[in-house]
Amino acid sequence: MITSATTNNGVMDLINRATSWLCDMDGVLIHDDALIEGADQFLEKLQSSGRSFLLITNNSFFTARELSERLLSMGLDVPADHLWTSALATAQFIHDQRPGGSAFVIGELSVHEALYDVGYREQSTGADYVVLGETQNYSYEDITTAVRLLKGGSHLVATNPEPTGPSLDGDFPGVGAVAAMLEFASGVTPYFVGKPNAVMLCEGLARLAGHIETSILVGDRMETDILAGVEAGLTTVLVLSGVTRRDQIEQFPFRPSLVVDSVVELIDRL
Repeated sequence: MITSATTNNGVMDLINRATSWLCDMDGVLIHDDALIEGADQFLEKLQSSGRSFLLITNNSFFTARELSERLLSMGLDVPADHLWTSALATAQFIHDQRPGGSAFVIGELSVHEALYDVGYREQSTGADYVVLGETQNYSYEDITTAVRLLKGGSHLVATNPEPTGPSLDGDFPGVGAVAAMLEFASGVTPYFVGKPNAVMLCEGLARLAGHIETSILVGDRMETDILAGVEAGLTTVLVLSGVTRRDQIEQFPFRPSLVVDSVVELIDRL
């Protein structure tokens, strides 16, 4: 059931003519490692109608290539260059701020690879940045090195603010939790690049050569996806196939432009 969160009659017209789409992944296209019904048809319609799109995810654990393979195993054929992860966004951010700089990195291959691709060098002394990403193998030695670098003047940039991450054995400490520990130990406040920071969406939109006036953000979380979209000035679509329930929307001071049960309801509007 489609409902508009505003009285703007132009929302549905914009859905029809939007040329660039930024779509969250978990809760929008997949859920619990399974395809959400109709998600494949939605992406096929975007492609067949000539619309550009990126799948946006705060997940910094996997490379875009690994996520592409994961999606393919679920029935979604999405090339790696259509995926924009918080690791890639973080690398782009620090490259834009200080091209050709250096970083001490805590994270999986995805973060190391993203920094290498933008020309960053890794070093454990005198680094411009301490970059923190997701990993299940946080090292006490690395944490100690990071704290000393931060006390020496390095900047702390983290891929995403989530305090925990899921695994088959239960939650594990996420980037947000480890960043809080580094902040407490060093006194340096972390800068999170991933949602709800709008910079991740702005970077993604730049990759699509898209414009705010003709772009759509689709997400399932009010506090990350929709907030980031609102702050970026985008038209936002909240899907109820993920985390947020309809009765929770009123808890937030900001509103999505449109609320739908799932992306299936958008197909006929494309």
